[in-house]
Amino acid sequence: MKLFDLSGEVAVVIGGTGVLGGALAEGLAEAGAKVAVVGRSAERGLARAKAIESKGGKAGFFVADAVSRSSLAEAHQKIEASLGAPTILLNAAGGNDPKVTVTPEHPFEAITVEDWCANFDLNLVGGVLLPCQEFGPGMCQRGKGSIINVASAAAHIPLSRVVTYSAAKAAVLNVTKFLAREWALKGVRVNAITPGFFPAEQNRKLLFNDDGSPTPRTQAIWGHTSMKRFGESRELVGAAVFLASSKASSFVTGADIVVDGGFLSQSL
Repeated sequence: MKLFDLSGEVAVVIGGTGVLGGALAEGLAEAGAKVAVVGRSAERGLARAKAIESKGGKAGFFVADAVSRSSLAEAHQKIEASLGAPTILLNAAGGNDPKVTVTPEHPFEAITVEDWCANFDLNLVGGVLLPCQEFGPGMCQRGKGSIINVASAAAHIPLSRVVTYSAAKAAVLNVTKFLAREWALKGVRVNAITPGFFPAEQNRKLLFNDDGSPTPRTQAIWGHTSMKRFGESRELVGAAVFLASSKASSFVTGADIVVDGGFLSQSL
């Protein structure tokens, strides 16, 4: 079974300096792809590339800001010169911002247009639009490519507090389906992965008390998750490798693979 062998592929992971993006970068490399770790943090990016190469993979770090087309274009040129023409694009840039988080002290009506646009652009313009505009046309010209956008459970149901993030991730799914239709006859598949709740360092204090016990928010999340736990970053790798492989998912485009432990299947 070589359905999941990515040997000969060149994968660009935008946001590969983050926790989830980095885990996905390592997973694609373990499946045989040469991986370009792209992000703003040289320290984290170089460490991730080094971790991949320590396991026998081929990787490099390329600095870029996902919301800057010129920055992405410069990274693109360096990636092609170093690793070859990209055949896989995984868009993992994004995140929430306290400035647009709804709290009793900061209600919905207090969100400024400037702060809304900044976070919306991070998740949609940097998370899908600009990377796809930069790397997608080359894939279309070569007649081969797999684009994987990282959405969120918040794209399906608006989670409390994170209204801007939820709206942007809903748009990510819409644009994913749009591009899937537009580029299907050009040999480029476009799909999404919807992660459930995967704790990272930036939100760990919201989810766990100092003694390690779950906070009320964690208890609420687990209560709405069929498996009664958070996901681990490695549990996203299988979905990414499946979508990246033209052998395993050759007839899959416009799809959204949900990896959420049953969060979205839970109701009353």
